[in-house]
Amino acid sequence: MSTVEATQIRSYGHFIGGRSVPPSENIIERVSPADGRVVATFTAGTRADAALAVAVAREAFDEGEWPHWTAMDRGRALLRCAGLMREHEERLARIDAEESGKPITLARGDVGASIELFEYAAALAMTMHGEAHTALGDDCTAMVVREPAGVVGMIIPWNFPLLLLAQKLPFALGAGCTAVVKPSEFTSGTAVELARLLTEAGIPDGVVNVVTGAGAEVGAPLAESSLVDILSFTGSTATGKRIVEASAGSVKRLSMELGGKAASVVFDDADLDDALDGVLFGVFFNQGECCVSGARLLVQDSIADAFLARLVEAAGRITVGGPLDDASELGPMIDAGHLEKVLGHIDAARRDGATVLTGGDRLGGENWGSGHFVAPTILDGVAEESAAFQEEIFGPVLTVTRFSDVDHAIRLANATEYGLAGSIWTKNIDKALRVAKEMRSGRVWVNTTIDGAPQLPAGGMKQSGFGREMGQAGFDEFTDVKTIQIRTGPRQRVFPNWTGGNR
Repeated sequence: MSTVEATQIRSYGHFIGGRSVPPSENIIERVSPADGRVVATFTAGTRADAALAVAVAREAFDEGEWPHWTAMDRGRALLRCAGLMREHEERLARIDAEESGKPITLARGDVGASIELFEYAAALAMTMHGEAHTALGDDCTAMVVREPAGVVGMIIPWNFPLLLLAQKLPFALGAGCTAVVKPSEFTSGTAVELARLLTEAGIPDGVVNVVTGAGAEVGAPLAESSLVDILSFTGSTATGKRIVEASAGSVKRLSMELGGKAASVVFDDADLDDALDGVLFGVFFNQGECCVSGARLLVQDSIADAFLARLVEAAGRITVGGPLDDASELGPMIDAGHLEKVLGHIDAARRDGATVLTGGDRLGGENWGSGHFVAPTILDGVAEESAAFQEEIFGPVLTVTRFSDVDHAIRLANATEYGLAGSIWTKNIDKALRVAKEMRSGRVWVNTTIDGAPQLPAGGMKQSGFGREMGQAGFDEFTDVKTIQIRTGPRQRVFPNWTGGNR
């Protein structure tokens, strides 16, 4: 199994038509957010590059063989790719870790989950089917069939470069679609690597294309192009709104997984040891750069002080470090701009009256001074109307708000514009089900958090988007439904006096 040395600089061009395009003279340098060294370069793509990739994907769908492969053959190709991903598991993990800054242990988990998504999508591809309606009358039979929807544009964020692509791409491919992928300009490496592996697995040329570069140059054209049938986007709500506007002229189908502000609701009858572990994991996983991060702790006031004391003590034991250190549990922010944004949110929370129980600052010194590290932060006394409660911070920052009873907890959980996820900690099943049903979120976890499986759909409500990824629902996103109705035997004429025959 090949690995990537920490000092090796990788160079990537686009991947179009089954081939790696040599890097252009205009490149984007990706520096490690942990220490500032250059880890990769990517071609700074243009609108012309994006248009070429779309045209190639369009031709591969309209004129190529992939949409006409049998369901079994498409599934086998995805399984072959999953096997190749497993062979290159450590390499893929190192690329994501170096480019995003996340701990290598988390990156390995992302790769493992991505492989499972390919395997599950292969199973769905192999069992793709429709409906037959045979009770519409003796002279009528109808079929409801699912067909591949066409060319899919995919815009992938930087926080889970491979995993979030794997929540989309194998499902689209399994349905028979072709794709143009636009990864983040920070973390494009694994998207190009995956396209190469798919070609090695036997996916025909032109079915999967990757264009690297800035969103305005290579992302916007995917939204605007009338040759793209579906656009699947994961990212901020603000960017999602711009994509909706840009796509209006082409009337394409959209799937949008946008921002979140998930609540971790801890009741006084919870297993508090489990809740403590879950709250810590929920907010500090992937250094808080996670759309389903449990960034808001809602804790019942009868246990709040004791629970927070334990939480602060445990947060102080989190190991902050570089991406290639196996001991690291929390990495740096993605870049300097995002670092300043997170610190700005903390400062604003202080001005709004929140108390910093731990953290609250940038980490420096010999271990962290050359990177974009924020100390694990807990803010107490965060008011419902404050920006810290309402806005997505996307960093290792936990806000704390107390509640009195179930009704109060539900109201606070739903008191933001977002509806992506939430978690509930209680041993009372009646309470758990009531809160789960009334929580306006696409995913709700009970006595667990940031959990899941390939079989389980994910997506948002409210300003967190629409459409679903993973599960059968995620597969169906990339299909069109067609009804075929067949009449047999003598036709009952509508206008017999015009055409003859019987009415």
